[in-house]
Amino acid sequence: MDSIDKLLSELKAEYDKPATPARKIEEVEKTKKVKLDSTPSFLSLPVKEDAVDSILSQVKQDFEQKQLLEDIQKQQEVEEEKIRQEQLKAKQLETLKKQAKEWLEKLEPLSTEGLWFESFAKSYDSQLEAAIEYLHPH
Repeated sequence: MDSIDKLLSELKAEYDKPATPARKIEEVEKTKKVKLDSTPSFLSLPVKEDAVDSILSQVKQDFEQKQLLEDIQKQQEVEEEKIRQEQLKAKQLETLKKQAKEWLEKLEPLSTEGLWFESFAKSYDSQLEAAIEYLHPH
């Protein structure tokens, strides 16, 4: 953004410079050579400082608006990615729950592993939660 402001100020400084005598003579000769009927009115009028400021202001405003739209689009993309990640985690959790339920159904409670697991599961809110942690530790 600073580079655009610098460029705009350089353009403004260029238009604000007083014309040298040689430059004025060239401009007068150009004006004499061009017929008023064939020249559009905006070309025959000298560019005023207000017009340049207006154009530069409009360019700056357009750039800022474009930048704002890009920022909004990036933010939306980040939010969409977060949603996709949450959906993926939820799907993975459902898969883990299913695997843990199947494992719990096959577990013999009086076997060595079953007795050990019962002791292990006491520190969890549910046996399913303990089975998920046991089968897929983080």
